[in-house]
Amino acid sequence: MNFKKNESAQKLRGGYYTPLDLANYLARWVGEIKPKNILEPSCGDGAFIEAIASSISNKTAVTGIELELEEAEKARNTAESLKGIDVTIENADFLQWFLDNIDSHAPFDAILGNPPFIRYQYLTKQTQKLSATIFKKFNLPFTKHTNAWVPFVIASLALLGPGGRIAMVLPSEIIHIMHAQSLRNYIGQHCKRLIIVDPEEIWFEGTLQGAVLFLAEKKLDTKERTVGLGIIPTKGKKFLNASPSEYFKKTNFINGKTIEGKWTRALLTKGELNLYDEITSKDDVHQFSDIADVKVGLVTGANKFFLVNDETVKKYDLKKWAHPMFGRSIHCPGAVYDKKQHLSNSNSGLPSNFIWFDVNDKSELSKSALKYISEGEMDSLHERYKCRIRTPWFKVPYVYSTSIGMLKRANNFPRLIYNDIEAYTTDTAYRITTTNVNAKKLVYCFVNSLTALSSELEGRHYGGGVLELVPSEIGRLFIPIPRNTKPALMQLDHAIRKTSPRDILARQDNKILRKLGLSNNEILCMHNAWNRLRNRRQRTSGETNQ
Repeated sequence: MNFKKNESAQKLRGGYYTPLDLANYLARWVGEIKPKNILEPSCGDGAFIEAIASSISNKTAVTGIELELEEAEKARNTAESLKGIDVTIENADFLQWFLDNIDSHAPFDAILGNPPFIRYQYLTKQTQKLSATIFKKFNLPFTKHTNAWVPFVIASLALLGPGGRIAMVLPSEIIHIMHAQSLRNYIGQHCKRLIIVDPEEIWFEGTLQGAVLFLAEKKLDTKERTVGLGIIPTKGKKFLNASPSEYFKKTNFINGKTIEGKWTRALLTKGELNLYDEITSKDDVHQFSDIADVKVGLVTGANKFFLVNDETVKKYDLKKWAHPMFGRSIHCPGAVYDKKQHLSNSNSGLPSNFIWFDVNDKSELSKSALKYISEGEMDSLHERYKCRIRTPWFKVPYVYSTSIGMLKRANNFPRLIYNDIEAYTTDTAYRITTTNVNAKKLVYCFVNSLTALSSELEGRHYGGGVLELVPSEIGRLFIPIPRNTKPALMQLDHAIRKTSPRDILARQDNKILRKLGLSNNEILCMHNAWNRLRNRRQRTSGETNQ
């Protein structure tokens, strides 16, 4: 977990400024409509204002908002040296400025900017309150997982006049992150067409956060038809040499499911998307929620205390309370967690034991167990939130195991784990119970290119490129389960441990997808689509290990 005290001042204020070449590119595009007034909602030291002056030929008025007084002064100094634009810089919180002016200020013809990227927990209480107010104003679902840039874009779009253009540098997570779904819905309602320029590189030094260029045209009114979304993958900055309007002319825009939900579907070609929709409508292809239930693993509140190695069990004589567990990829590198894997973990010194003090009072425990608990209390573990809200604090609630586990995060593609010894799992994994399918068959059939591609479309990733799925996203995954498939679990387990990801999926595709009646070209299409989206997430063009 990241804590505010450990973050840099630059990160806490989201101060990663836009390179001038990108600012010029976005300014050229909005300049095509000859805007008479332009808003820059987080102007920083004035990079976009400089770009407006050099890229827009007509006389225009620019309003810049900047929270930091020192940066606002820099922007004013920059503006004084520019000709052809009338600039007003206001030292204010943009969200507050928006709420104060939305009902009285004339709409802007164009909006340019690079809003701050700041996690909700790092925002001031006032900014958190302003963010929630903006969501409420437009009847949008609000979540405390949001980021500062989300309300910034919502407010900016609300200030944009009919037919206006907005161009911004935004986090690449706008395409897939759950907390931006309200924003995506709002954009879909109010924008006619939009393009995401999606670079392979990271543009901002000192951060793992990928960024994209967001260019959108606002509808003349809400009744105007939504053309849709196009995502343009790029490598390097050669795209800067062409006009952004060229992309709007030649892009195949996607609407419907794509614009209404996550925008990851727009990462597929039209042919890939049509084939994906065709395959997922087959009788032997199921959504995960129709065949299994997903619950989080054990929430201990203090994993280092409750998850221990054999040495700790022996030292405190905790054998009576120790139970097998797994919760990380190192615990289970394959598709089966059995006695052999558990013994290997134990011999390697891994924390493979879950300590479950299944008692109601300390009097039921041995002296050695009491000593262990006492040492935990000396470390103030009983004061941690998840521990202090239960009685007794050292008894983890809702303890049960399931026949299938699944790690929350994956490098190349997610996999299910057949829990052969009914081991417990922590909240770094999920507990999965099948409803109308054999557990071994589900684990086996889960590994294929269609499901891997589905995971890329439904999941999310952050800096570092690791894929993560929450229960609602897992529920939307598509799983092909041909009726005559016999699960060869141990073969799959061995392959996952020893074979490259692409070879594993190719082997599984031949055994699973082919039974759906797919041709070699159709199977290869799904496999290549997964591989391209996986490489995009990992920001690599080559093969990586499982």
